[in-house]
Amino acid sequence: MKSGNSYYLTTPIYYTNAAPHLGHAYTTIAADTIRRFKGMQGLNAVLATGTDEHGVNVERAAQAQGKTPQEYCDVIAEEFREQWRTLGLAIDRFERTTSDRHARNVQDLFLRCRDRGYVYKGQYQGQYCIFDNLYVNEAKPGDPCPECGRPTETVTEENYFFRLSKFQDKLLDLYNDRPDFIQPDTRRNEVIAFVKQGLQDLSITRTSIKWGIPVPGEPQHVFYVWFDALTTYLSAVQGENLWPADLHLIGKEIVRFHAVYWPAFLMAADLPLPKKIFAHGWLLFENDKMSKSRGNIVRATPISKVLGADALRYFLLREVVFGQDGSFSYDALVGRYNSDLANGLGNLASRTLTMIHQYCGGAVPESGGASHIAEAATKTTAMALDYFEKLDFSRALEGIWGLIAAVDKFIVERAPWKLARAGGEARQQLEETLYSAAEALRIITALLYPVIPESAEKIWWQLGYTHPISEVRTRDLNWGRLAPGQLLGAVSGVFPRADAKASIERMRALETEEYARQQALLGKSVPVPAPRADSKISIDEFLKIDMRVGVVKEAAAVKGSDKLLHLQVDIGEAKPRSIVAGIAGAYKPEALIGRKVAIVANLQPRKLKGLESQGMIIAASLDDGPPALVSFMEDAPIGARLR
Repeated sequence: MKSGNSYYLTTPIYYTNAAPHLGHAYTTIAADTIRRFKGMQGLNAVLATGTDEHGVNVERAAQAQGKTPQEYCDVIAEEFREQWRTLGLAIDRFERTTSDRHARNVQDLFLRCRDRGYVYKGQYQGQYCIFDNLYVNEAKPGDPCPECGRPTETVTEENYFFRLSKFQDKLLDLYNDRPDFIQPDTRRNEVIAFVKQGLQDLSITRTSIKWGIPVPGEPQHVFYVWFDALTTYLSAVQGENLWPADLHLIGKEIVRFHAVYWPAFLMAADLPLPKKIFAHGWLLFENDKMSKSRGNIVRATPISKVLGADALRYFLLREVVFGQDGSFSYDALVGRYNSDLANGLGNLASRTLTMIHQYCGGAVPESGGASHIAEAATKTTAMALDYFEKLDFSRALEGIWGLIAAVDKFIVERAPWKLARAGGEARQQLEETLYSAAEALRIITALLYPVIPESAEKIWWQLGYTHPISEVRTRDLNWGRLAPGQLLGAVSGVFPRADAKASIERMRALETEEYARQQALLGKSVPVPAPRADSKISIDEFLKIDMRVGVVKEAAAVKGSDKLLHLQVDIGEAKPRSIVAGIAGAYKPEALIGRKVAIVANLQPRKLKGLESQGMIIAASLDDGPPALVSFMEDAPIGARLR
């Protein structure tokens, strides 16, 4: 039985085929913010995250590194843990899908569904996307995945199937009876439209791979990723009376699995359903979707090292309307930091506390405060708490900064420095001004604790409190709780102003270092980065790249890889170059024989799947779409240099 004072929320269970980046951090920062806000409401908030460690992608990644899948997953799972520790995120439960407890829960869910007649054994033949762990119905061999655009693989195997087709009406009733089950409304409408098209039964096991949780009594079957991964939400809090989850926080690209498959699995097993699923939008990097192929994925730790984790937290939750797509850029980040944090909150805290030290001996003055500031603070508090409850972080923060601006204006109009010099009757007005500013600062700081916890705590200590800000509850936000006579702590700057050019250069340099470190962790080489659209190189730098015309003499598939082809390319040298290229998804080996191509001829050789690659074939692609080889409209001689 779930405790009435608890609040259980989750992030996605992050897949270990990649190291953590800003997209992972965005969801987890938002979840951490909600957890802290629920704590302010007096609830026992528990945040669970974890790693999804099974599947063919992990198996292949481990094999490429010469590791067992478990050894590979141990490294990547620890990388996620360390990332959250570095960012100061309050993670209560970290569940791995390789844990024994989780395996038992998956098997138990399967047996419950099977015993109730919702699971059967059948034969699957069709297309499967290993990148999205998705069976693609009605696709033909070679067709692209509808989610990522990369080629699907043909699989034929005995599977266990879940009778998803039996749940169309049940799911539509759920969405109708509980309108808040899926949020925001745009995602809810998408899911309803998908379900109304009709649901097909779903394969939930594989026999073609070994790295997974075995089906009870039939170890040749292992559970398919979504039946496995989604159950992690149960495993993370097993035996703690915290289920059902109050909130699953996810990215919009996985809403179907959470809002269709997961409630159907739970209905079939006769288990309680989560209360809400909220799917946020994508982060765009300088107006382009972050993706591996664009080379524009950004990591969180370089930002935190330069501006602090709170600067990133504030930017993501203030700049992006939660639930919609939003843009990230270094320029916007530093601009928001300087204008809102350094010039706004930081300046208000510094000037208010410094004047109390200077004019009141470092003690909070005796006053009830100015009535219009008290009224503004009361209204802002009610508004911000309401928006936080709705996960509308941007509007909550907008309102809080409206109060900061109002207090700043009040200080300028009252001019405490003049009142202090005037003395006499002006003393009462001075004390009213400084109390109003300090009490407003107390309320602002407490409201901001869920968003910028480290910085809020620093201001809290400077206000003279000896109990941690994490103990503050929403009932403490009423006006007048700042005790007259309370001695302030030492004043120190919380948000030093950042030099934009230097800060951005430092973040970019650290990003390059962090990317290289993570690539090494994944056992991958660091490719030559594509130049940024706004960067320029000299003609001398360009001439260092030796691009040549070649003709493919031989082509063959690379054993153990569905992406790579091994080519012998003649560029007019004594013997053809050996080149390993990731173009198998778009080109058949036999179709390349005799084709003229362009290659980069002066790269350092490297080994791929035990084969030496003595150059790089030049191809174009958009997002994660298939590659297209560069070709020539006119006859270009073999060995000719591209200029």
